[in-house]
Amino acid sequence: MELYESTVHGLQTRLAAGELSAEELAEAVLERIDHVEEDIHSFVYRRLREEVLAEARAVDASRMRGDALGPLAGIPIALKDNLNTRGLPTTCASAILEGYIAPYDATVVESLAQQQAVVIGKTNMDEFAMGSSTEHSAYHPTRNPWDVGRVPGGSSGGSAAAVAAGEAIAALGSDTGGSIRQPASFCGIVGLKPTYGRVSRYGLVAFASSLDQIGPLTRDVRDAAIVLGAIAGHDRRDATSNPGEVPDYLAGIESGCRGLRLGVPRQLLGEGVAAEVRSAVLAALDLLTELGADIEECSLPTLPHALDAYYVIAPAEASSNLARYDGVRFGHRTRGSQSYREMFERTRAEGFGPEVRRRIMLGTYALSAGYYDQYYGKAQQVRTRICREFELAFERYTALVSPTAPTTAFRFGERMADPLQMYVNDICTVPVNLAGLPAISLPCGFHDGLPIGLQIIGRPMDEATILTLAHAYEQAADLGRRRPPLSRVPMGNDREE
Repeated sequence: MELYESTVHGLQTRLAAGELSAEELAEAVLERIDHVEEDIHSFVYRRLREEVLAEARAVDASRMRGDALGPLAGIPIALKDNLNTRGLPTTCASAILEGYIAPYDATVVESLAQQQAVVIGKTNMDEFAMGSSTEHSAYHPTRNPWDVGRVPGGSSGGSAAAVAAGEAIAALGSDTGGSIRQPASFCGIVGLKPTYGRVSRYGLVAFASSLDQIGPLTRDVRDAAIVLGAIAGHDRRDATSNPGEVPDYLAGIESGCRGLRLGVPRQLLGEGVAAEVRSAVLAALDLLTELGADIEECSLPTLPHALDAYYVIAPAEASSNLARYDGVRFGHRTRGSQSYREMFERTRAEGFGPEVRRRIMLGTYALSAGYYDQYYGKAQQVRTRICREFELAFERYTALVSPTAPTTAFRFGERMADPLQMYVNDICTVPVNLAGLPAISLPCGFHDGLPIGLQIIGRPMDEATILTLAHAYEQAADLGRRRPPLSRVPMGNDREE
C-alpha cells in the first residue's frame, strides 16, 4: 500500500514509532496530487509545496522534542472551500467571492491547527454548496476517481474525490441535504454528518443555517471517529453549538452490533431506488443480521414529503444568507453602473451561477408576502412531523438503515438540464438534515465498477453508536481495500474503449 492510500490510524502508528516522518508523508501526498490532479480537479486552491513541507517539518521537530501531539499531527487534510481559512482563498467555488482571502479561521480549522494537522488546500464544491454533482462550481467540475466521465457527487465532491484519489488522507466537508454522505457514496469512502450542533459552524459560509453541518470524509470508519473527535465540541461563538461533553468515539467502536435493533424505513428503499442499489443494501442488511443485529422494516409516513419541504426551507434560508453579497461589503462588484440598483443587480447576475440564482429566486418567492404561510410555513409543519416520526422510530430502534443515494454516480451533464431530476438524488439524505440527526455513509458494494453507499442514521448526539455499527459492518464486508483505477485517461465525458 502506498503512503497516500493509508488511513489516519495506520499512519499514527508509523509516525509515533518513528518509521515515517511527517515530511515524508506530506511529500508522498503532494507527489500524488501532481500525478492525478490534472484528471480529477479536486482542488480550487493548493498551498505552496514549501509551506506544506514546512508545516510537516514543524510536526517532526515537535515529535523529536517529545511534545504531546494530537492524533492528527502531521496528517495531510483538505478543506472544503466554504470553510474560512486565515490567509487562504475562501470562495465557495463562486465568482462572486473570487480573490477573497479569509481574515480568520473557522473553529474547525482552528481545531485542526491545534492538532497540528497539515492542510493541503481548499477543495472544489458546488457553488455555495448548492448541488449534488460538483458541476456547479464557477471554476471547473471535479471528476470521480472511479470513472472520470462521472460526477463525484456534491456539494462536497472535491473533498470526497481528494480522499478517494489519495490526494488527502482525510478531508472536511459540509452537509446541508446530503453533501457529505452522497459524494462519499459516489466515491466509495466514508462520510459522516454529525448531529446538528455537535460541530461548530462558526466560520462556515452559510447556505441554510438550520441545516448546515460540518463533518469528515475519510478512508474508513475509524478515521471518521478520529477526525470527528478532533473537531467536535461546544463553541461559544456558535449559538447553535451543543454544550454537552464529546465522548471518546474510539472507546466502544469494537463493540459490534449484536442485539441492536435496526429499522429499515420502507419509504427509503422503494420507488426511485435503482435495483442494483436496493440489492446491495439488502445484502448489507443480511450481513448485519449475521453479525447479530435484529432488523425489521418500519414506516415513517411523512418521509416522501421531505424533499418538497427541504427545497422550500433550504432556498428560503439561502435567499436570506446570500443577501449580503451585494457588491458593497465584500466580494465581486461590477464596473460602470450608474446607480446602486443597477450595480446590485449586475453584480449578483455576474457573480452567481444559474443554480444559485435559481435557489435564491425560489427562496425569495417562498418568503414573499402572501406566500409565506402557503409555502415556508407549510414546509416547517412537514419538518416538524418528520422530526416527530424519527423520535417515535428511535423509541423502538437503535438506528435506521437505508441507501445513501438512490443510484450510483451519474455521467457529467446527465441531469444538468433537469434540476428536479438532480434534486431527487437527495431523497435518502435530506430527511436527516431536516431532523438534525447524525448519519454516516460507507461502501456496501459496487455495480459496474462504481461504489454504492449504505446510510446508518442515529439518535441525536449518538454518533458513537452509528460509528460502532458502521465499523462492525465495514470489518465484516471488507470492501475497504478496493481502490479507484486511476490511470491516465482522456478528459472527455467517456473513457476510450
